[in-house]
Parts: sequence; C-alpha cells; structure tokens
Amino acid sequence: MPDSSRLRVAVIVGSTRNDRFAPVPAHWIAEQARAHGDFEVDVIDLLEERLPVIFNGDDPEAPLPDEVKALAPRIEAADAFVVVTAVYNRGYPASLKNAVDWFYSEWNAKPVGFVSYGGVGGGLHAVEQLRLVFNELHAACIRDAVSFANYWEVFDDQGTPRESHAVDGYAKTLLDQLSWWGHALRDARTKRPYKV
Repeated sequence: MPDSSRLRVAVIVGSTRNDRFAPVPAHWIAEQARAHGDFEVDVIDLLEERLPVIFNGDDPEAPLPDEVKALAPRIEAADAFVVVTAVYNRGYPASLKNAVDWFYSEWNAKPVGFVSYGGVGGGLHAVEQLRLVFNELHAACIRDAVSFANYWEVFDDQGTPRESHAVDGYAKTLLDQLSWWGHALRDARTKRPYKV
C-alpha cells in the first residue's frame, strides 16, 4: 500500500524520437527520486503513451481520445513532476508540448522540476521555454534544474553519470526543492481546492 505521507512524482520522458537519449537521464533521475525517500515514482514515457499527434482544443465538448483518458489519472494523481527534455532547434520536443496541452487542471498548483540535456547549452533553452508554458498552466516551476551539456560524454554505457558525486548533488537540490513545494502545495490543495 502506498505511503500517503510521500509525494507521487511523475517523471515525464519528453522525447519520442527513434534515436532518443531521454530514457537514460529519465532512469537516472527516477532512481535519484526513489533513493531520496520522499517520493513514489511513476515514469511516464510519452513514446509508450502514443497520444494523438495534435491536440485539438477547438471543441471542448468532443470526447477525449482513449490514450488521453488512459493517461489522465496518472497526471491527476501526481503531486509533482520532473520533466526530462531534450533541446531541438533551441526548443523542446513537439511531443512534449502536445502531451502538456492535452491536460490543464491536472497541472494546476503542482511543482514541476526539469532535467535537460543537449550540446554545450545542456538543453536549458528548452527548460526556459517550458517554464513559460507551465506558468500558464498555474504550475510552480522549481528554480534549480539539472542539465547535461554534451550529454554523450556525461554518461557511461550503463547509464550512470561518470562524475556522479557532482551530478547526484544537483539532483538532491532539485528533489529537495520539489519535495518542499510538493508538500506545501498538496497541503494547500487539501485545505482549499485550487480554482482557476
């Protein structure tokens, strides 16, 4: 039975490309969250979820696609999120924006942390854009992110960062902040439901 004192964190694997690297940092941050002790972890891989390619919100009365209905309870149940994103052309993957747009109230008044990867910029261009998107959804973005510049040099063949003593500390900072905000916002939502 789940420990209700712990937070449910959804780790979202944002890239769906065939040659994607996303599962490596996603697995790493999921393991860091499990080891942290304050989280129950649900890894949501957008490649496996197979959401419809384009969100069409023109008709709010239209029935939701089955894939969206299947994923909705997992997004709703999460107390916090860690979004793992690549950077594509100085932005984030279209698959990630599509997934975000299928939901709205499920993101409200919940904290979102980021793990990014890319070339010399480590994917931070994607993160900065995602902060604007999640702000519009009434989510609370965590200040400190984890980014992997030149990611192909960072992880070994087992998916472990070569300098784990350093990056594990960054993960702890992110997760500590996510934990604080996650508890504060969950307590607040319990006392007074969030209204947009």
